[in-house]
Amino acid sequence: MAHAVSPASAADTPKRTDGADLVIELGVGGQVQPRYPGARDLLFAPYPIISMSYLRLPGLFELGGGPKTAFTIGPSFRVIGERDPADEPGLAGTRKLDATYEAGIKAAYEFNFDPIYGAEVIGEVRGAFGEASGVVGTVGADVIARPMPMLELRLGPRANLASSDYVGTYFSVSPDESVASGGRLDAYDANGGLYSVGLKASARYEFKPTWFLNANAGYERFVGDAKDSPIVSSVGDANQFTVGLGLSKQFTLDLFRD
Repeated sequence: MAHAVSPASAADTPKRTDGADLVIELGVGGQVQPRYPGARDLLFAPYPIISMSYLRLPGLFELGGGPKTAFTIGPSFRVIGERDPADEPGLAGTRKLDATYEAGIKAAYEFNFDPIYGAEVIGEVRGAFGEASGVVGTVGADVIARPMPMLELRLGPRANLASSDYVGTYFSVSPDESVASGGRLDAYDANGGLYSVGLKASARYEFKPTWFLNANAGYERFVGDAKDSPIVSSVGDANQFTVGLGLSKQFTLDLFRD
């Protein structure tokens, strides 16, 4: 249910932007995540790592690359697998849900207090299509520690929000579904807004210049209408966990000749 886009470290950026116009990072990883929102079962899914930590348009503007602060921006993706009542006896009577695809943007701003400690604020917004439609987003913040030059650790809270049409797809139970379930699932209308809060941790190790090993783990707990849904309270689990591992490489490009 989660995704990962790992921004480049601001502490590493200044020494790599000399004479460059663009610093991007590309990679791929795999993650163990809930099969669908509220599921107890887990599945393995791949995810991309894409971020931009520095951009310079000569005579116009410069983003990122400073020794004290750094702005990163990149795409944000998430894929939610299908929900098939045939795979979960407790969902008998509910309709099958196909996969949902989410695409949008992630931006972060990092503050470095010294070479070891820093902090970052993060925001993501995505549009959903496929089975579910609507808008989803995440806001959060991290504390950052770099106990050695090649290792960066992050830990911070997350809050996830979504529109009513999106939340309703996964957490509502229609009257017809309630009847089809034999009354085991009460009819329920879930509204949008804040639907989960959690904590995310990550570790990033530069094992050779411009090559990174990225590890992440997350905990998410449903709140509000999502937590009270029969899909969660009677069948699934309000506590959701993810663990991922990925490999990425940073590229420094000289696009313009001054």
